[in-house]
Amino acid sequence: MGNVKLEHMTKRYDDVTAVDDMNLDIKDGEFVTFVGPSGCGKSTTMETIAGLTKPTEGTISISGRDVTNLPPKDRGISMVFQNIALFPHMDVFDNISFGLRLRKYDDEEIQRRVDRAADIVQLENMQDRMPEEMSGGQRQRVAIARAIVRNPDVFLMDEPLANLDAKLRVHMRTELQRLHKELDTTIIYVTHDQAEAMTMSDRIAVINAGKLQQIDPPLVCYNEPANLFVAGFIGSPSMNFIEGTITDNGFESEYVTVDFDPSTVGVTVGSSITLGIRPEDVYESSKAHTLADPTVAMPVTTDVLEPMGDEIFIYLLLSEAAETSMDTAQANDQLLMSTDPDSTLGEDEQLEVVLDRSKVHLFDTASGTAISHGIADPAVASESEAEPSTDD
Repeated sequence: MGNVKLEHMTKRYDDVTAVDDMNLDIKDGEFVTFVGPSGCGKSTTMETIAGLTKPTEGTISISGRDVTNLPPKDRGISMVFQNIALFPHMDVFDNISFGLRLRKYDDEEIQRRVDRAADIVQLENMQDRMPEEMSGGQRQRVAIARAIVRNPDVFLMDEPLANLDAKLRVHMRTELQRLHKELDTTIIYVTHDQAEAMTMSDRIAVINAGKLQQIDPPLVCYNEPANLFVAGFIGSPSMNFIEGTITDNGFESEYVTVDFDPSTVGVTVGSSITLGIRPEDVYESSKAHTLADPTVAMPVTTDVLEPMGDEIFIYLLLSEAAETSMDTAQANDQLLMSTDPDSTLGEDEQLEVVLDRSKVHLFDTASGTAISHGIADPAVASESEAEPSTDD
């Protein structure tokens, strides 16, 4: 059993709280990724699980055992670091088997474990090579194989792909997914790269300022963020945010109005609300007919275009803000829209856009807590309520 449980785990350094009252329950065989900005506490959390540092408060359990005060060697874990740290004077076989030889395993068992690990990471014909003769990806595989031979209950990986080039990172992401499937072992992974977190994880633990913000499957974090931080951090480019107020008719800001019945989402008139909408959920009004529930069209002016190959990101200035530049426009003055790569829109063009109501998010501005993911057109809601019952 490779389950990992943190209960009220806190780590302080003098007057700095690196991890604040962390509660996590990671199931056996899960691939869980810690993600967040630099300095958020994700690596510190990893290090306390590994036993490289002791928590100030709380407990850590691995495989049902309280390991809070145990040294790393007794925790049933293996760790792969960002710095590959191979012994340059040893070949692949000796690097992989080094820990086993320290633990006095016999030669036959060492050979068996090294052969199996090398086969898993596809290094079976490279055991006599020196690190200097290998590529960055191959050296990283050696480091992973060195962790595999211990047959750990839990793998801990602290940004192991950060020093690789972009193409190799994509390749190694696939390799790590295959490794997880092959070993069926718990993996806890630390990264600031959203693509790694979204593509590899069973669940993502989003951390900010030492606090756990949300732990859910990747698409839940993307489609149903728990708060403003998660909504802004998960997704590239980031979600659009517009601050406004709830009126009798719905949401209203200086430039954007979205009609809905406040009672249907549990908000009160006068509340300060932040509306969130992802770039891919902003559409030209000419495409409104493709949406089941579009908002009323709003005038905008195109500003900056960013062609990405498979899509184009278009920065839009709301009509009253059209005379300002992107340098001075505020968040409430602009929207980012993602559109098809064959779009003929250019800079400084005027058009109208609509939002997909089912993808509109509402957050409490003061606390940042999510209130609703999706809203309904009040006219549609009224029609639905007025439909006669078909029951006999």
